[in-house]
Amino acid sequence: MIEVIGPFRKSSYSGAQSNCVEIADTTGNGRAVRDSKQPHGPLLTVSRDSWQAFLQQFA
Repeated sequence: MIEVIGPFRKSSYSGAQSNCVEIADTTGNGRAVRDSKQPHGPLLTVSRDSWQAFLQQFA
């Protein structure tokens, strides 16, 4: 079972906006992704490699 082990944080690009995507570290060195408007809603979990590949699309 994958568990969230870090606090959720939003991108520095979000500025003062409250509607954003937040991420947190998970067991297994992955990431959990959630909608800031629904902090108790569903999570998307991805591996570290998948997260890095996603980020490189915008670099």
